Amino acid sequence: MVNITNPDEVITQALLREVDLTPFGFKGSLALITLDNGMDHTRPNTFGPSSLEKLNEAISAAQASSASAIAITGKPFIFAAGADLSALAMLTEREQALAVGKLGHDVFRRLGESKKPTFAFINGLALGGGLEVGLHCHFRTLATTAFTGLPEVFLGLVPGWGGATILPKLIGPKNAVQVIMMNALNNNTMMKSKDALSLGVVDAVFEPADFLEKSVAFAAQILSGSKKIERTDHTSDDQGWSTALATGKAAMAKKYGGAELASPMKALELISASRTNSLSEGFDAEDQALADLTMSDSLRASLYSFNLIQKKRKKVEGAPKPALARKVTKVGVVGAGLMASQLALIILRNLKVPVVITDLDQERVDKGLSYINSEIAKLVEKRRLTPEAAGRLSSLISGSTSKSVYADCNFVIEAIFEELSLKQKLFAELEGIVSEECVLATNTSSLSVEKMSEGLKHPERVIGFHFFNPVAVMPLLEVARTTKSDDATTATAISVGKELKKTMVIVKDAPAFVVNRLLTRFMGEITDAIDEGTPWDVADVAMKPLGLPMTSLELLGLVGPGVALHVAQTLHHNLGDRYRISPTMQRFVEKGVRTFYIKSEDGKVVPNPEALALLEKGTTPSTAEQVRLRALKALASEARMMLDEGVVSTPAEIDICMLLGSGWPMHLGGILPYLDREGISVEVTGKNFHPAGVASLPAS
Repeated sequence: MVNITNPDEVITQALLREVDLTPFGFKGSLALITLDNGMDHTRPNTFGPSSLEKLNEAISAAQASSASAIAITGKPFIFAAGADLSALAMLTEREQALAVGKLGHDVFRRLGESKKPTFAFINGLALGGGLEVGLHCHFRTLATTAFTGLPEVFLGLVPGWGGATILPKLIGPKNAVQVIMMNALNNNTMMKSKDALSLGVVDAVFEPADFLEKSVAFAAQILSGSKKIERTDHTSDDQGWSTALATGKAAMAKKYGGAELASPMKALELISASRTNSLSEGFDAEDQALADLTMSDSLRASLYSFNLIQKKRKKVEGAPKPALARKVTKVGVVGAGLMASQLALIILRNLKVPVVITDLDQERVDKGLSYINSEIAKLVEKRRLTPEAAGRLSSLISGSTSKSVYADCNFVIEAIFEELSLKQKLFAELEGIVSEECVLATNTSSLSVEKMSEGLKHPERVIGFHFFNPVAVMPLLEVARTTKSDDATTATAISVGKELKKTMVIVKDAPAFVVNRLLTRFMGEITDAIDEGTPWDVADVAMKPLGLPMTSLELLGLVGPGVALHVAQTLHHNLGDRYRISPTMQRFVEKGVRTFYIKSEDGKVVPNPEALALLEKGTTPSTAEQVRLRALKALASEARMMLDEGVVSTPAEIDICMLLGSGWPMHLGGILPYLDREGISVEVTGKNFHPAGVASLPAS
């Protein structure tokens, strides 16, 4: 017998009681199973081998009881968060992974095959296996406050306990592709209750205050025949199935730059097969797919990425004690351009304190205020803000052409033009206006924060606070501490970052910090290859096998040649010739070419003829493979230098920066584990960045 026990499993109990249905209009009772891991509400119910056995025992007892039906629900606020992912990293043999999949199916399918009607009362969060156990039931209710979803593809897996087989049959291929794949690829989007209801995932939605009572009443109505739920047969819609699967493939290609990843491809295969497969055939196929994926490095890498992100959200490495943070009651933003306006908006929405912006003239100030207020209005239209809440936010934002409005601010952040002398002059001016304890932050992407503070009476209150564009979407915040930044300033910055719901990494005040330094080195190798004579279309697809979210030249269009050249020049000045200045980039900036790709009249994305005309005409072309290896070796070399210089304290911090600041794919497990697995780390630096087994399959 294959051993799949986990000694560290937090066991979810399956507590059984009978509920009399007579008061609800049906003469009989309901066997109600409540999932409860006995922990506080911060740790959700999960399904490990022992937990599945507990549920199996409860189902047996419910089947043997005199109850007319069986229902399953969760402890307060939580239904179930699915499989115990911590156990997956412990599996070293395919047979173990196969046994885990089969055990889940064997237990859950008893609810679907039960002669007694079965109900899932999903009272809170239901993810992965938590939603799948509900899908096996004949009927489902959902609390309005609950979020549901199938995040497996996001993690490098597939819904392997029935979801990939049952859901397409239940809600049709289009909706199944949306829930199983599209939502997962869209940063693991979860369904709100209204979405789950409209898609047909659940049959009824009730408010949380009397959710259980209403759900029991719903079950009584089903049992009495006073309520009927109609199911649609989706198997005959040939066009619907082919369109849905094509949509899924297109979404994967867009997300991963054309690379075909095992997890989403396998999910689409299972969805397609569910049309003709029996449930047993579908479950067997899920078992095989789950076993294959569980034993892959891509899953281990995804789990490493996922766990790293969760850990870094909760704790900022090297942060001072939170008690040292000063209270922030008013924030100033210097600048009213797009970046500054985005900063003002996110601060306004999250801190809900007065925010004031300034710029050189009233026209620019008004433009910034107009942008902020229009974004607030959009939130009302999308029903993400009430009109009353929007009104309160709008009353807190103001603008001026005079920096005197910063006098009573506790925190001022600048987002002006990237020129050191301008920022030095600004901070000197601000120091004469604000209090001695006001934090002065800079959103610089590459300049020295410490040099900005030179000549100030209080350089200890200056800190780097580098956001990524778009500010509201990108989760990373680089906090650049100078040699003079004190603990109170740093703690205050960290406190503000937490209020903004950002994942923060404290970095040394070094040129371009982490993300821009690595991206500039990486992009520089691509543009250098083009300058040397490599055809642009060969160089630009060189990194395609990695599944990066966009090509190098697409990224150039997002960043802008002007910004890219400025950062490259800064790094060239500070770090030397490995950051070469591309003559092509110089010509792009001189001629005002802002993007390499444009849309043609028929809507297709094509190379910009103006950009093509400015390419350097080199004579030593490389192949795509040569360009790829060149870029990866450069990344390994630069990462080792950054660690040696103390830009960050651990390799994991480089990984988190690239995952959240540049969209480095989750399935690669961060940049450094990937370089380790490919053998590039050892080849370039003589050693791996991580211990053996991190983000990869343990050695047998």
